[in-house]
Amino acid sequence: MLDIPLPDFFDGLPLVWRHLIDVAIAALVALGIHFSVFALLRRLTHKSENRSDNIVLRYLRLPTRWLFVAIAVGIARRGWGLSDPTVDLWHMIEGMALPLLIGWLLIAILRALREVVELHADITVENNLNARRRRTRTGILVRIGIFLIILVTVAMMLLSLPSVRSIGVSLLASAGLAGLAVGAAAQPALKNLIAGIQMAFTEPIRIEDAVVVAGEWGWIEEIRLTYIVVKVWDDRRLIVPVSKFLEEPFQNWTRTGAGLFGAIFLYLDPAADIDRLRAYFESFIEDEPLYDGRGNVLQVTDMKADAIELRILATASSSPRTFDLRCAIREKMLAFIRDEMPEAFPRTRALLGSDETPRVSMSPAEGGIPGS
Repeated sequence: MLDIPLPDFFDGLPLVWRHLIDVAIAALVALGIHFSVFALLRRLTHKSENRSDNIVLRYLRLPTRWLFVAIAVGIARRGWGLSDPTVDLWHMIEGMALPLLIGWLLIAILRALREVVELHADITVENNLNARRRRTRTGILVRIGIFLIILVTVAMMLLSLPSVRSIGVSLLASAGLAGLAVGAAAQPALKNLIAGIQMAFTEPIRIEDAVVVAGEWGWIEEIRLTYIVVKVWDDRRLIVPVSKFLEEPFQNWTRTGAGLFGAIFLYLDPAADIDRLRAYFESFIEDEPLYDGRGNVLQVTDMKADAIELRILATASSSPRTFDLRCAIREKMLAFIRDEMPEAFPRTRALLGSDETPRVSMSPAEGGIPGS
């Protein structure tokens, strides 16, 4: 028990004022201890080249400061000799303040952990599959953890209120019906929450994945607890519920790696010289800056009555570079065909007539002219 000595001239003050002075002194002592501890920790972290220590200190500084103050005030309060009603009020205040501060501290730890993972998982490099996997899983689990911490914190704070506890006891008789009603109302939120937990471990998508969903092509920009933000190629944002990625099919272009095959289709005349086109394609593709050298091919993949389908494949290191590579190849091939092989463009052929076409005679009964 801590009994803070006060000068004699405070003896004449009312008891409430003496308690307030005790609280102020305890808070100042706690702030001084907190400042000294964190000043020492900052000095130690500045000597380290690891930035993770600075991140953790930055997130923990504010919640621990008020936690120190709450603990110091709680220790000082034990020597006051309060009456029973005042003690009950103080217990209610402590029951609300301590869960709030502990929940704040736990959330700060989770956010510091997420920023440390983001620091060490660089997604700006070319081969960023593992970094995107770590960022995605950490982000989802941290959001789920924050949601659960807030839920438990609010529950603990409410339990410290006697009126709430009495209401809870009176509702026990109708708990089954209330549970059904709450479950039905919270079904969409719980569905997306469970889907988010499943997504964290199955990883159908990750941050910066290139996807085609709802007929739109874009990148996974943000994965929230109940929805996902897809950045469409024209800078629009598509908001998709988490459950949609688990219940409906979608395309993930970077599921196993950032590199992609880019496909270009040309429709040419059936008489086009394919070998000449292939030789030109092979002459420039190796020097194309966007091409990563993993593979390329030019093939005739289909034939219709008036045109053939020419498919060109080439690889690039990421989905944006793949798109630009496809555009570059298409432009060069079209320019070559226009300047060097205009006969390769599709043409419509028609047989207008022939001397060998048989003449058809009609009888007078059919409307013909006799002797024709």
